[in-house]
Amino acid sequence: MGKEKTYMKKPRAVIAVTALFAFCILGLGVRRAHSQDKTDTSQVHMVITDQAFNDSSEIPRLRAEDLQLKVGGDDVKVAQLIPAQGDNAALQLFVLIDDTCEPQPIGNNLNDLREFINAQPASTMVGIAYMSNATIQVAQNLTNDHALAAKAIRLPRGMASAMDSPYLSLVSLVRSWPESKVRRQVLIITDGIDRLRGDTSRFGPSQRSTRPLTPPQANPLVTMPTIPQDATTASNASQRAGIIVHSIFATGVGRMGRNAWEQQLGQGGVAKVTDETGGEYFALGLENAVSFKPYLERLQKIFNNQYFLVFHVTPEGNGRLQRVRISTEVPNADIAAADNVWVPGTGS
Repeated sequence: MGKEKTYMKKPRAVIAVTALFAFCILGLGVRRAHSQDKTDTSQVHMVITDQAFNDSSEIPRLRAEDLQLKVGGDDVKVAQLIPAQGDNAALQLFVLIDDTCEPQPIGNNLNDLREFINAQPASTMVGIAYMSNATIQVAQNLTNDHALAAKAIRLPRGMASAMDSPYLSLVSLVRSWPESKVRRQVLIITDGIDRLRGDTSRFGPSQRSTRPLTPPQANPLVTMPTIPQDATTASNASQRAGIIVHSIFATGVGRMGRNAWEQQLGQGGVAKVTDETGGEYFALGLENAVSFKPYLERLQKIFNNQYFLVFHVTPEGNGRLQRVRISTEVPNADIAAADNVWVPGTGS
């Protein structure tokens, strides 16, 4: 309980220090880009992932001239493409585990997660937190002590709270995470079900209607459910902050957790967030994975093949998210990136 009460102060202080440290690590590549700033434009950077269409093939290396970039409706020149390696490898990774997950199935995979954390390079800082009540309880703030982070992992409580929404929990983390020019990424373990608003997505105000129904009128209680509405909020907040979200599916508790339809809606919500932020969603249908190890190996491969994409855009108004399209003609290249990037305003 003590950690829960002090979260909003403690993570801000620790993350602020790590952000300053990480800013320095980014290296000469981005500092050189600063010298190229134009008076009428703003420098923007985002993290992209270089992948291969065919996993059996080697991942092709990318150069700035290999990419075609559109921001909004305009073609934009790539200023720099900096591999996130060496002096530019700094990564801040938060692992969020949903406390509504069933403890027994996920418990078999926690050692895989601990091994993954312990194997991280010194340039990676890891934090551990648990999602409940539409917020997070930090078990371990961002740290380079990977053994300490791995030790903070525990079984999820396997119980529902008054306000369970993995999406609002993610928003809580994102909005308390100070901006920095390093890679910031999140791994969420959840079923994606929004237990806070789940019933309202299925039944609207019409459920209180007492008027008799006459054919061909539809029953107002049988409206089509949709994916969680806060998935859009979480996706936009993450893209605004330049944070990439990855996720692993794990079954949750209660009737909703056993309902295949609710599970599919939850998966749709999480898949939306991961895809729109440029991340990866790992799921074996509606079943729990026997092992997280193949997922985590792929995630490490993602971390090892990322770039900082730097370009200049004209600021507008107070700043806004703008659509980004990145393409390449490099054979077998499959680029993962956020759908949108934050373009600062004229006063930024």
